[in-house]
Amino acid sequence: MNSTSDPLSRRLCALGSDVSSKSLAQALQGNRIGLEKESLRVTPTGRIAATPHPPELGSPLTHPHITTDFSEALIELVTPALGEPAAVLDFLADIHRLVYRHLGDECLWATSMPCILEGARGIPLARYGTSNAATMKTVYRRGLGNRYGRTMQAIAGVHFNFSFGDDFWRLYQGLEGDAGPLEAFRSEAYMGMIRNLQRVGWLVPYLFGASPAVCRSFVQGRDTDLLPFDATTLYYPYATSLRMGDIGYQNQQEQCTGIKANYDSLDAYIRSLTWAIETPCAQYEKIGVKVGDRYEQLSAAILQIENEYYSTVRPKQIIDWLEKPTLALRRRGIRYVELRSLDVNAFEPIGVGLEQLLVLETLMLYCLLGDSPRIAAAERQAIDDNQVLAAQRGREPGLTLNRDGAAVELRRWAGDLLGAMEPIAALLDGAGAGPRARRLALQQAKVQDPDLTPSARMLAGMRAEGLGFADFARRLSQAHREQLAVRPLSPEREALFADLAAESIRRREEIEAADDLDFDQFLARYFAQGRAVD
Repeated sequence: MNSTSDPLSRRLCALGSDVSSKSLAQALQGNRIGLEKESLRVTPTGRIAATPHPPELGSPLTHPHITTDFSEALIELVTPALGEPAAVLDFLADIHRLVYRHLGDECLWATSMPCILEGARGIPLARYGTSNAATMKTVYRRGLGNRYGRTMQAIAGVHFNFSFGDDFWRLYQGLEGDAGPLEAFRSEAYMGMIRNLQRVGWLVPYLFGASPAVCRSFVQGRDTDLLPFDATTLYYPYATSLRMGDIGYQNQQEQCTGIKANYDSLDAYIRSLTWAIETPCAQYEKIGVKVGDRYEQLSAAILQIENEYYSTVRPKQIIDWLEKPTLALRRRGIRYVELRSLDVNAFEPIGVGLEQLLVLETLMLYCLLGDSPRIAAAERQAIDDNQVLAAQRGREPGLTLNRDGAAVELRRWAGDLLGAMEPIAALLDGAGAGPRARRLALQQAKVQDPDLTPSARMLAGMRAEGLGFADFARRLSQAHREQLAVRPLSPEREALFADLAAESIRRREEIEAADDLDFDQFLARYFAQGRAVD
C-alpha cells in the first residue's frame, strides 16, 4: 500500500472536514478492542505443566473469558470488546490475577516461544468434557498434532480484535457515496482493510516482536540454521519474532496443495476456505480419520475446520453455538477483524501493553482508509517474503523488503508508514500530541534505533544477566506473577468471575445431558451445515 495514496488523502480530508468532524468524534467512540492472550502453564523448573485446567476457573468449553487452546496447559484469556483500551487491559489483568490464585506453584510463561519441552508426549491435548462438542474440540487438536506436530502448537500469541461501530460505518458509507446495504459495505471495506494489513503486516513483528530466541528443546533434532546463543538457546542475531518466521506455526498443506485463502472479497474468502474444508488431501488420508475406535482428526481434508487456516489477520463474525464460522460470515457479514501477529510481550506482566493497543488501533484506521486493490500472485509472494524477512532478520542493518516490486530498506518503509499514520493518530486523538500520537513517536524511535525494539531488549537482557532463553523467560514469568499479586481483585470482579465459573459448569453439564447422537452422527451433522440452502 502506498503511504501517499490519493484515496487516503481524500478520505482523511473528508473525515476531518468541519461538516463531519463532530460526527466523526462521536462515531469513533464506537470503536471496540478485545484481546485473546495465550500462555503456557509451567512448573517452577520451567517445564510444561502436566496438571489439568484448574476446575475452580470453570469449564473451558463454555467460559467466555477463560479457556484453553491446543494444550490442556495452554490457557487462553479472553476480554470482552470494550471502547477504552485501558479498560481492556484492566480486565485482562484481573483475569490473570484470578488464574494465578488457582495455579499453586505454577506460572504463566512470559513469552510466545515455549518453555523447556520434553517431546510431543509431554504436551497434553486440551480436554473439555464428555459431550460431542467437547470431543470435537479435542479431536481437532489431535489432528493438528498429527499434521504439524505438537511442539508447534505450544507457541503462544496475542490476538487483537478490532471493530468500528455502526455510527462510523454509516458516516463513512455516506462519505463514500455508497447507497447499498450497510452490511455489504462494511464487509467489503473490512476486506480492503485486511488486504492492507497483510501488505504492511511485517511492521507488527518489527515493532512488537519479542521472540528472537528459543530453547534448544523446541528444535528437537530438526535441521535448522538457527545459531547457538549459548548451550541451551538458539537464535537469529537480528530476529524480531521467530514465532512469525519459518520455524513458527505454518499451514504445511500449502506446500503440497497450494491452498491460499482468497481475500478479493468476503464471498471469495468463504468459497476458498469451504473448498479447502471439503477437498481431501492425500497426505492427511494416510493418517486416517477414525482409526479403530479413536478419531485421529476430524477429516482428511486440506483443512479440518476454518480455524486451521493460519493467517496473520482474519475476518470474523460472532458465531452461534456449533455454527460454522464461514456460515456466520455468509449469513451476517464481518463483525470484526482479528490481527494474530502479536507476540506475547515478555516485558508486560499481562503480555500486552497500552502502547501496542493504541498503535494498532491507528494502524487499523490507516489500513481502512488507504487504497486496497486485489492482491495478485506476485504481490502475495512479496507479502509472504516480507513477513518472514521482518520476523527473522528485521533488525539487520540495510535489510530490504519488496514494496510494489522494488527493493526498499525496511527502516525507510517503516518510517514512511509511521509518518503517514500521524494524521490518523491525530484524527483518533481528536487533537495533536494525544496518546496515540505520542505512542506513534515511540515507534519512530524504534525505527531509528532497533536496539529499542522488544526483540533487541530481550537479547540484551539475556546477555546482561548471562542467561539462556528458558532461564531468562522463567525469571520474567516469576516477576510478573509477583507484580500482579500486589493488587487484589475488586469485590465486583470477584463476584463476576464466581458467577461466570458456576454458569460455565452448569452450561457444560446441560450440553452433556442434551447429547442425543453418537459422535459419528454429530460430526456428519456439523459438516452438513450450509450444504442445503438455509
